[in-house]
Amino acid sequence: MPSEHLTSLQKNGFVVIPSLLPSSTLNSLKTASEKSTTAARTGSWPFFRTVPKQFPPWPKDVPPPASEGGIWGVQHLLHPDMPGREEFAGFYFNERVLGVVEELLGIDKENKEGGEEPLVMELFNLLVAPEKIDFELRWHRDDIPWTTTAEEEISLLESKSPHGRQSHAQYNFALCEDSSLVVIPGSHRRVRTETERNADPYESCLPGQLVVELKPGDAVFYDSNILHRGVYKAKPEDGKESRLTLHGSVGLKGIDGSNSEEKKVRATAVLQHGVGAWVQRPDAAFEIGGRAEKMRANLVGMGSGEGVGYSLQG
Repeated sequence: MPSEHLTSLQKNGFVVIPSLLPSSTLNSLKTASEKSTTAARTGSWPFFRTVPKQFPPWPKDVPPPASEGGIWGVQHLLHPDMPGREEFAGFYFNERVLGVVEELLGIDKENKEGGEEPLVMELFNLLVAPEKIDFELRWHRDDIPWTTTAEEEISLLESKSPHGRQSHAQYNFALCEDSSLVVIPGSHRRVRTETERNADPYESCLPGQLVVELKPGDAVFYDSNILHRGVYKAKPEDGKESRLTLHGSVGLKGIDGSNSEEKKVRATAVLQHGVGAWVQRPDAAFEIGGRAEKMRANLVGMGSGEGVGYSLQG
């Protein structure tokens, strides 16, 4: 029988889990996130998401915050050169987090027997407040182009969630209060309405939309093809980081069976961010070993990322 969390995800396209981890674990994560953000803002960490760009590939230079807003994300928290990597890995591979992932992907005890790791390490990034100016993402589904016809759209939605389940779990975990994610519940199972299809890409009030409210320690897991957007308020003048949200995805190995085209689509969605360029390095091994290393090996099996292209543009 589907769990309560999976039932909510399948019905609404998202599920909020209050206090996913106890508050006692947040301080070290917040400190590591603040340091990583400072490094990216000052150009000493070379992997970031820049305002006003929404999708990869990302520029290599940090834009001036006064005129363009600087960055809105820090990439590759599990990179071997990332300061605080141990803290980030401790969260990403936390059994409480992975337990929710397994629940949402339908993995039970029988699936895990035999020693083969069913999960794939994918992406782990940090979403932050841009400097000086507000920034918004347009309405989108993560790997279905906005230009698809209604017929193409329903076919893609069905193929990406066979039997109501995706090949990965995606989440936001808040270290500060966060109300940046806006979703349209239930839209992950249907084509866009005419109102949605013809709306301004940055429309602030579509019918049925909902702002996801997170407190520190809360997480939202969501279907990547729910209609959603981000609304990011600028960092306050006092210099404190007002948004630190861990944004991760974990894949399910072998979900696509023999469908090579679907495997290619998921590999593109993950490897387009450049994770394949460093995950095979000898120093990319995790000291915690065990499950973390098996999940990393599953990502290595996806490939290097060269020539995979990009899911969306802009």
